[in-house]
Amino acid sequence: MEDKITIDRIKEAHPKLRDKMLQDYREANNLLGKGVRLRFAYVFRSNALQDKLYNQRPKITNAKGGQSIHNYGLAFDIVLLYDNDGNGTFEEASYSQIKDFDKDSIADWKEVTDFFKSKGWECGADWRTFKDAPHFQHDYGFDWKTLKARVDKGTIVIDNGITYPKI
Repeated sequence: MEDKITIDRIKEAHPKLRDKMLQDYREANNLLGKGVRLRFAYVFRSNALQDKLYNQRPKITNAKGGQSIHNYGLAFDIVLLYDNDGNGTFEEASYSQIKDFDKDSIADWKEVTDFFKSKGWECGADWRTFKDAPHFQHDYGFDWKTLKARVDKGTIVIDNGITYPKI
């Protein structure tokens, strides 16, 4: 079962990355047992939303608007949904990195993280500073400064009303 919210969010990913993101989401989601679903909590974020998250406490990001790979549609954050009572409503959203709901002796979070890393996604859990375990990105070798400069210079692609840097 796919998560419709995630499918809709993937439609806002950078057009060059959208098909890969969708395919990898589907494969990762299928790794999880009954009663567990993968959701992308964020994919594309506007600069305004990024600033709102930057100013939120407790702190959840070090990046201001324009300084996040999310602002260019090249990243996603994950959360796991659990159907604790078996009624199909997935009433728990969890960032637990140890929960093994499907009881296959591998933490659900690890299954998903290992899969995305095997598909070439950079994981924020591997960063030296400000570890961000839910974050994954595929930035084509560009940092946020280069991506922002491309947008600022008009080296862009507009898709679904969203401006992305041309890659």
